[in-house]
Amino acid sequence: MNSVLAPGLYIVATPIGNLGDLSPRASQILLNAHVVAVEDSRVTAGLFRHLGAKGRMTPYHDHNADSVRPGLIARMGSEVVALVSDAGTPLISDPGFKLVRDARAAGHAVTTIPGPCAAIAALTLAGLPTDRFLFLGFLPSKQQARAESIAEIAGVRATLVLYESGPRLSASLAALAEGLGDREAAVAREITKRFEECVTGSLTQLSERYADAPPKGEIVIVVAPPGDAPPASAEDGDAALAEALTRLPASKAAGEVAKKLGLDRKALYARAMAMKGE
Repeated sequence: MNSVLAPGLYIVATPIGNLGDLSPRASQILLNAHVVAVEDSRVTAGLFRHLGAKGRMTPYHDHNADSVRPGLIARMGSEVVALVSDAGTPLISDPGFKLVRDARAAGHAVTTIPGPCAAIAALTLAGLPTDRFLFLGFLPSKQQARAESIAEIAGVRATLVLYESGPRLSASLAALAEGLGDREAAVAREITKRFEECVTGSLTQLSERYADAPPKGEIVIVVAPPGDAPPASAEDGDAALAEALTRLPASKAAGEVAKKLGLDRKALYARAMAMKGE
């Protein structure tokens, strides 16, 4: 056991495809951990074969987390416990946050070893704005629930990042086009692997592309933020003023509408007074 490593929980990012992306620090943690909590031991065993070692693994996933977590927490007091997902950064659309929360509550050190993440990698490939983005994980599989989830974020002024499977890709892209408008988007798949690709186009174009040919592999959808809304018209101002005047005096009504629609407050006040016949 490497004496440099202090007891506690180590959150270790692993490659999303190319095993050469495993960092030296991540390798050190995995090779020296007393136990590595894994989603699927068959998947992580391949990573240990790449390292030329046999890891000390224990399954930790949605189905057994409640029963396994107390034992892992107890071990952190004197041992090194590593947490990995099947690929990428743990806790990003993967189980694990309760383990982190309970480790902190028990007073154990929690250390992250950053590395690959499919959502971030896709953002770098998509050619869309990255100053603000919202990660949504997977959309619901049922049509109504999916439409409701999309409606909730339709007005968010940020690039959207989603995970999706090949068989559901075309339907999800079509639902996004219907709920968000036909925005610019990108579909990135098999990132860092031999058949990596990033296809760009409108949501409708991409939906049609994959309708009869669902792709294989890990898939990330990146959707552009909404465009600027068209400037409000005089008719928009009158309608908003008429409604505001039912609740507010002219001065406050003009101020509210000016802020909401980006129109001139003085002009709106004059219009409000005219509407009131004063």
